[in-house]
Amino acid sequence: MTGLASPPLRKKAPAAGSTPGTSQGPPRPRRTALLPTAALVLGALYCLLPVAWVLVAATKADDELFSTFTFLPGSGFADNVGDLTGYRDGIYWRWMGNSVVYAGLGAILSTVVSAFAGYALAVYRFRGREAFFNIMLAGVLMPPVILAIPQYLLMAEADLTDTYASVMLPLVLSPYGVYLGRIYAQAAIPMELVEAGRMDGAGEWRIFLRIGVPMMSPGLVTIFLFQFVAIWNNFLLPFIMLGDDEKFPMTVGLFTLLKQGASQPALYTLVITGALLAIAPLIALFLVIQRFWSLDLLSGAVKS
Repeated sequence: MTGLASPPLRKKAPAAGSTPGTSQGPPRPRRTALLPTAALVLGALYCLLPVAWVLVAATKADDELFSTFTFLPGSGFADNVGDLTGYRDGIYWRWMGNSVVYAGLGAILSTVVSAFAGYALAVYRFRGREAFFNIMLAGVLMPPVILAIPQYLLMAEADLTDTYASVMLPLVLSPYGVYLGRIYAQAAIPMELVEAGRMDGAGEWRIFLRIGVPMMSPGLVTIFLFQFVAIWNNFLLPFIMLGDDEKFPMTVGLFTLLKQGASQPALYTLVITGALLAIAPLIALFLVIQRFWSLDLLSGAVKS
């Protein structure tokens, strides 16, 4: 008498996403991508090392700058700031004020022009629009050094050289700012809102101020920041346009101090201290604008 055969055991189905026939063990820990991380760390060190050197070197007195370890802090920062302030009756702070005027007013005017041009290129349809935009893109790819001499000749014909206007006027029209203005206006301004404003009887100027500008505000803040930093760090244009050192911006003024340092080594500490103080306004501006970025991104969002 034979017993009843037991039913065959059913194999358990493999887990989703796994290969049949392979053992299912505990999940393996995710390996860190060492090569990209190392590349990022090296890039950060490359960018931050000069800043760290300036921070340390600005604290050293004249006799400590070349006689002590590179990254060993000194004890002469207060004296360096005092000497810098007293140099030529405080001309350094005159240069700082000039840079604030050039960068602040120039960035505001450039942002306004970029807002007008970007909104017009994004909202309106007119003959030659794409050709004009392509010419602007060509301006983005053109190095500023190529335009410096023609700009100087134009300002000389207008008798504007060695004036504040000779530095600000060539920077008002920014091809990159116009490009960002159009791209952001196309993405942020629904044409339905523009048409609704026209149907309600609003003029084009009112639509631009009440609808276009609020929705473009995060992009305009970005354009302002880019232009401010670019004008603040600009060297070639004011170096060519200006002859009176009372009108020099920070970059050209520190360059003149650096050239004099070849015969007066004591000026090296003033140049380093001045370079450190010149970074502070950019850091403060970025921290302030970062707050408006987050606010504008929230207030400019629309539900379609």
